[in-house]
Amino acid sequence: MQQLPEPLKVLVEQLSRLPGLGPKSALRLAMTLLKWPENNTRSLGKAIHDLRDSLHLCSRCGSLTDTDPCTICTDGSRSRETLCIVSEWDSLLAMEEGRFYQGQYMILGGLIAPLDNVTPEHLELNRLQQRLEEGEISEIIFALGTTMEAENTAAYVKQLVATRFPHIRITRLAQGIPLGSEVKFVDKETLRQSLNYRQDL
Repeated sequence: MQQLPEPLKVLVEQLSRLPGLGPKSALRLAMTLLKWPENNTRSLGKAIHDLRDSLHLCSRCGSLTDTDPCTICTDGSRSRETLCIVSEWDSLLAMEEGRFYQGQYMILGGLIAPLDNVTPEHLELNRLQQRLEEGEISEIIFALGTTMEAENTAAYVKQLVATRFPHIRITRLAQGIPLGSEVKFVDKETLRQSLNYRQDL
C-alpha cells in the first residue's frame, strides 16, 4: 500500500485522536479538507487556533466562556440562591436550551469513575466550596444523570456539602417514567427510581 505523504499522515494522525474518528474517517476528512478552497482551510485552522486563545473556564462556574465571569454568572436577572451542579459543559447547554432554569451553575468537570482513574481530586470541588462559602446559595440541584458514576458522584458531593454547609437544601432532578410511557414497558430500575422519588398529588 502506498505510503501517505508526511504532511497528510501527520494530519490524519491528529484527526484520528478526535472522538468518533478512526484512521479511515480521519483520512476521508483530511482528503475533504484538501479539496476545500485554500481560504476555507486557513479559516478553519485559524478558528481552531483562536479557540484555545479566546476561550477559557469561568472562574465562578467552570463554564467555557470568552469573558470571565461568564454571562450566566453575571446575569442579574438569574437567581443567586440555587446552584445546579452538572458534570460537563454540554449538560449546561442542554439545561439552558429548555430555558426553564433561571439559577446559577457549577460544572464539576466530570464524574467520579475509579475504573477510568477519575477521583474526587479531579473534580472542581474547590471551586464549588468557594461558591458555597459566599453564603448566597440556599439550594443545590444535582443534574448529573442516573449512571453509577453519577450516583457515586452525587453521594460524595452531597456528603461533602452536608458536612460543611448543613443549612443548604440538596435536591436532584426527578427520575422516573418519561411522559407518554406505559408502566408495562418501563425497565425495573426506572420503576424503582419512580417509586423512590414519587411526588404528592
